[in-house]
Amino acid sequence: MAAPKKGRSGSAQSKPWRSLALILIAIVALTGGMFASGHTAPRLGIDLAGGTSITLKAKSGQESAINKTNLDTAVEIMERRVNGLGVSEAEVQTQGDRNIIVNIPKGTNSQQAREQVGTTAKLYFRPVLATEVTGSPATADPSPSASGSPSKDSGTATPSGSATPSGSSTPSSSATSQGRAVTDALKDSPSPSDSASASAGESASPGASSSANDGSDAASKLQAQYATLNCADKAVRARTGDRAKPTEPTLACGKDSRGQWQKYILGAAEVAGTDVKKAQAVYDTQGAGGWKVTMNFTSAGSKKFADITGKLAQNQSPQNQFAIVLDGEVVSDPYVQQALTGGNAEISGSFDQTEAKNLANVLSYGALPLSFEEQSVTTVTAALGGEQLHAGLIAGAIGLALVVLYLVVYYRGLSLIAIASLLVSAILTYVVMSLLGPTIGFALNLPAVCGAIVAIGITADSFIVFFERIRDEIREGRSLRPSVERAWPRARRTILVSDFVSFLAAAVLFVVTVGKVQGFAFTLGLTTVFDVVVVFLFTKPLMTILARRKFFADGHSWSGLDPKRLGAKPPLRRARRVSAPVDPKEA
Repeated sequence: MAAPKKGRSGSAQSKPWRSLALILIAIVALTGGMFASGHTAPRLGIDLAGGTSITLKAKSGQESAINKTNLDTAVEIMERRVNGLGVSEAEVQTQGDRNIIVNIPKGTNSQQAREQVGTTAKLYFRPVLATEVTGSPATADPSPSASGSPSKDSGTATPSGSATPSGSSTPSSSATSQGRAVTDALKDSPSPSDSASASAGESASPGASSSANDGSDAASKLQAQYATLNCADKAVRARTGDRAKPTEPTLACGKDSRGQWQKYILGAAEVAGTDVKKAQAVYDTQGAGGWKVTMNFTSAGSKKFADITGKLAQNQSPQNQFAIVLDGEVVSDPYVQQALTGGNAEISGSFDQTEAKNLANVLSYGALPLSFEEQSVTTVTAALGGEQLHAGLIAGAIGLALVVLYLVVYYRGLSLIAIASLLVSAILTYVVMSLLGPTIGFALNLPAVCGAIVAIGITADSFIVFFERIRDEIREGRSLRPSVERAWPRARRTILVSDFVSFLAAAVLFVVTVGKVQGFAFTLGLTTVFDVVVVFLFTKPLMTILARRKFFADGHSWSGLDPKRLGAKPPLRRARRVSAPVDPKEA
């Protein structure tokens, strides 16, 4: 008779301690990381811990554009902008026919999120006609700013260095296309006043040839405003460029990389923020250029951007710059040296990660269909409060107690394995959720707590599938150790299919829903993954080890594996076949 083959199951059966050691090391490492980070508890959402509530109202003067469609679009963009800071579980919703309410959970950077929401005006790319430093160094301001002299090798703008203009700021009067934009904006206008020129150390004289009287009046008025503009004054900055039409030149303020405020004369908008398809902050690992912002334009935006950059590249500084203007403030003013074609561009400079991400957020989500003003900012208490959270936790504890009671009564000794596995799964869930708070801004809300409670049943179901497979093998008359190894392949297949369906449902729910329901879906998907990890690396190896112990191997009445209680068949013993004597044949 051939000897039985020793396959991979035999090798896995003999080394269950490896899997247990692996999951133990993972738990210790994650727990150590949790304590090292200083975040030893999951962050709570606004419905459990309170936070900041911001009320925004659509500005007057745009009544024809204030409708449900535009408000819903603004809500979607604001939600992406705030959550672009991390999975902060912020709530953005409409109220009435012209208000938007933004709820920011406690524990997030509410000031940064508030500024992201507050900058709600439309985004434009405007050519720079003149610029100079004004006032004293500005106070700390999170508005991103980067500019400088770009190098244009492959159609990408890569500004580097300071935003402070070098050399003269005298605009070129050459008959270029960009020069025609200056001509249309400021016809036959003298240079700014001597006092303004002296304070900046440069001359700003946007000029052109002859013009109509109305054009001269508008140019003179704009130049007079530019000469007296003091961007260091916060109240002045708030009024500068307010309600400026995109088809007309305007004044604007911005901050350079040294913290000094600059004032600008900007031409008519050439590219709108809606022409930007996508913008993201990336780190330049190849050229060691640090953080930069890449932009992708729509098909229409690509043509507009190629045209304007081609025109700007023919001019001298500062008229070879374009300003990215949001709510009347210049957030970046990179130089251009050649036309940027292909629909892609990048802005680089002395960015840090936060500045690059803020600028990318502004470019991606800055173009809103409406302009808003901040009505009120209040700190709100928890929507449900500590009592509701306490009640939810009590409900979860009651559910867990009922599951444990069922396991003890029905599976007896095997319930110890199930309870230990539930404990390991709970530790993993708690530690990872605590780490996800500071890492990606995950906030635990009440639906997420419900998802964790539902996961108790999903995890217990996996143990039940495995235990019942083992019992089926024992009922067939096999001893415990072979029963464990024969039951595992079948149970494993069932567990994987069941968890895959649960994870797929959670993923679909996360994609198609918004707000708090996503917390439920995220937690359900996360705990489903942990169920697979625990069953494979803890429950199965532990069962293999305990199957060698006499208490379980001999089928003790309290082990949950008593053959008599399970109605097992007696083992089949094959008797050796005895050959009948054969009479010798006669010759």
